[in-house]
Amino acid sequence: MLKELFTKNNTKKRKYATIPSEQMKQDVPEGIMTKCPSCKKIMYTKELVKNLKVCLHCGYHHQMNSKERIDSFLDEGSFEELNENMISENPLNFPEYLEKLEKDRQKSKLNEAVVTGIGNIHEQKIVVAIMDASFRMGSMGSVVGEKITRAIEKANELSVPFIIFTASGGARMQEGVLSLMQMAKTSVALKKFGDKGGLFISIMTHPTTGGVSASFASVGDYNFAEPGALIGFAGRRIIEQTIREELPEDFQTAEFLLKHGQLDAVISRIDLKDQIGTILKLHQGGELNW
Repeated sequence: MLKELFTKNNTKKRKYATIPSEQMKQDVPEGIMTKCPSCKKIMYTKELVKNLKVCLHCGYHHQMNSKERIDSFLDEGSFEELNENMISENPLNFPEYLEKLEKDRQKSKLNEAVVTGIGNIHEQKIVVAIMDASFRMGSMGSVVGEKITRAIEKANELSVPFIIFTASGGARMQEGVLSLMQMAKTSVALKKFGDKGGLFISIMTHPTTGGVSASFASVGDYNFAEPGALIGFAGRRIIEQTIREELPEDFQTAEFLLKHGQLDAVISRIDLKDQIGTILKLHQGGELNW
């Protein structure tokens, strides 16, 4: 049988791999397949989305936008958005800033880099803020800080827990010191909330960096993160150049922070809703009867 593969008269029986034509490539709908950046395996996008954008092969957590977070984390139909129509101005007259904001609004279908609202987790009411990296890389400007602050105040008013999903490249340079002021404003709002017994849960996703990591993201009653999330203030190369040392390979990952006591847990997205629901139930003194 092996010999037959090499006979000249067997050409009709042989099968060769062919390169798809350009027409065939165009016939495949865009986005039908997704390649995992971690394990390099290719899977159907529909299956990946069904698995909450967690790789079916290696568990890598692909980025989620705010709508996907709402759909996966909150009880169906329970979300009521707050301050939806707030948009950024250009207080420093930064060149082309307004044009870039408009492009991001069109691309992301959002008005700003954070979505806030009221919703339920296993029928327990919360106020939630979800940062979205698809808008200006989740950067924190005046409107982002204001919306988060108002969300904290709403949680205070309703006497319900406040939960935030962070995803940000840091403070928004086009707004200068006005952006940096949001670090203090949000932190003061959280202090007032905590003084009245409010429960604050911070969930850090990839990436949580800069002024966001140095303010509200890191001061939760519970500080959690998704697996593999990049969390830190300054960039790796800047730190290495400053201290003139090579940093560990896993430096600034969620797992590194957990190992060094800066996180309470690293939780898979698959388990997140149930685990947060358990924490909420325990703080309310209720029975776990879902």
